[in-house]
Amino acid sequence: MIQIYTQIEQGKEWTAKYRGCLPIFACILGFTETGLIPGISAAGRTPADRKYTACADAEFLYYGPEHQPQYSLPPLADGASPVLLSRAVVEALKIPLYLFNAGLPQLPAMPTIDLGGTIARCLSEGVAMDLVIVHHLFKQGLLWGERLAAQTPQGYVILSECVVGGTTTALAVLTGLGINAVGKVNSSHPVCNHEQKWAVVQAGLKQAFPDRKLIIDPLELVAAVGDPMQVVVAGMAIAASRSCGILLGGGTQMLAVYALSCAIAQTYGLPWQPKEVVVGTTRWVAEDPTSSTIELALNLGQKNPPLIATQLNLANSRYPQFQAYERGFVKEGVGAGAACIAAYLCQNWQQNQLLAAIEDQFERLSRFNSQ
Repeated sequence: MIQIYTQIEQGKEWTAKYRGCLPIFACILGFTETGLIPGISAAGRTPADRKYTACADAEFLYYGPEHQPQYSLPPLADGASPVLLSRAVVEALKIPLYLFNAGLPQLPAMPTIDLGGTIARCLSEGVAMDLVIVHHLFKQGLLWGERLAAQTPQGYVILSECVVGGTTTALAVLTGLGINAVGKVNSSHPVCNHEQKWAVVQAGLKQAFPDRKLIIDPLELVAAVGDPMQVVVAGMAIAASRSCGILLGGGTQMLAVYALSCAIAQTYGLPWQPKEVVVGTTRWVAEDPTSSTIELALNLGQKNPPLIATQLNLANSRYPQFQAYERGFVKEGVGAGAACIAAYLCQNWQQNQLLAAIEDQFERLSRFNSQ
């Protein structure tokens, strides 16, 4: 039910070490106005829908399907929200859940830990966030990384995200760090919109660094072209890795966070344990024919992390909304891949158990909405 694509031996050691452990699931919510660019993302049919995606996903993740939401799950061009996958596992395994507001355009409708962040402006402007906010969020990440690790000293923490437009900010940060990521990042579209993303990233980097220094301070880079989630999760990963395992739940966005963590730790001389960190996603991301996720992971250099993916297949689902995943829609989000990996590691869940739990969420949601 899982496959390790890079750093195979290290990945085997990590999965063996944390087999049978119940993780903590943390989801870091953020927003970038990059996600409002027409066509940049399919995580919401329109820019107006995408403004509420993070709040809607987090509300569903927290309360489940039998709840009248303040923010309904946004309509998608095709498919169903990946939060249905995450919620299925979190609910069934009773995984402790922590939700963090790193910077949202509106107040979420469920309990969150407010980190005092702000939304990010469109990265094309080259001034996505104020540097003082980035430093503040990084310190909050370090603080909460320690706190989360203390809750699971023999286990691991899943660090997941919900940021619409986040694969574009990921491309910007990876490029700013000197990593070849062009044409390799993922997208919620069935065919990745590489040209559109690259045009936005080029504009932002040119605005922010017209003289293009060879070495850019990683926190300045996030302030220029990043989003609030990235620096929080980097801080959490650095701090928590010192005493527990870390499963970065996501694809392109979490490869960018890993690269950012490496750069911050090196620049600021911070101790951490990168061998305790793996990136966990879905096979729809890892094997996406319109991107090069595995190559991107390898491009992070000698320190590239194990890339692990759930082998969940939704082709035999009774619902076309889930069958759409096999056609390249949605692919990942809200730690869906990491949740499925955790279900396998913790309770050896197989294909039929995962599919049944996911479809149960959808059926309960459909019944509740029809009342």
